[in-house]
Amino acid sequence: MAQCNVSYNGREGTLRGLHHQIAPFSEGKLVTCIVGSVYDVIVDLRPDSPTYCEWFAVELSARHPRSMLYIPENLAHGFQTLEDDTEVFYQMSESYHLDSASGLRCNDLVFKIQWPQDRHIISEKDRSFPDFVRSA
Repeated sequence: MAQCNVSYNGREGTLRGLHHQIAPFSEGKLVTCIVGSVYDVIVDLRPDSPTYCEWFAVELSARHPRSMLYIPENLAHGFQTLEDDTEVFYQMSESYHLDSASGLRCNDLVFKIQWPQDRHIISEKDRSFPDFVRSA
């Protein structure tokens, strides 16, 4: 069952994620920025994919309201706000399941994501994710 959510972020430089849900509740997401702008990042967590552990980023902005990013199942998602008072709208293919919720640290050395802003405001939850371990 699809679910929608809006993430409000008061401060420029706020980092959210990297979040995903594991099977059996893996989810696809459609993301757009409805107020402000974000640097939106996805990380491929599919061990059999040629882009396994690689990341991709795009800027989403309310100034371009038709810009959206589709995130398939088994990819982690996160973003950094580029402006104060930014809002991100998500539509997910699966409802939130606490036992399937998982995440990666936005500064995990396996991925080496290059965030555009040096200022990082990160929640305690997002800082507490363990080191990522590659599948063999």
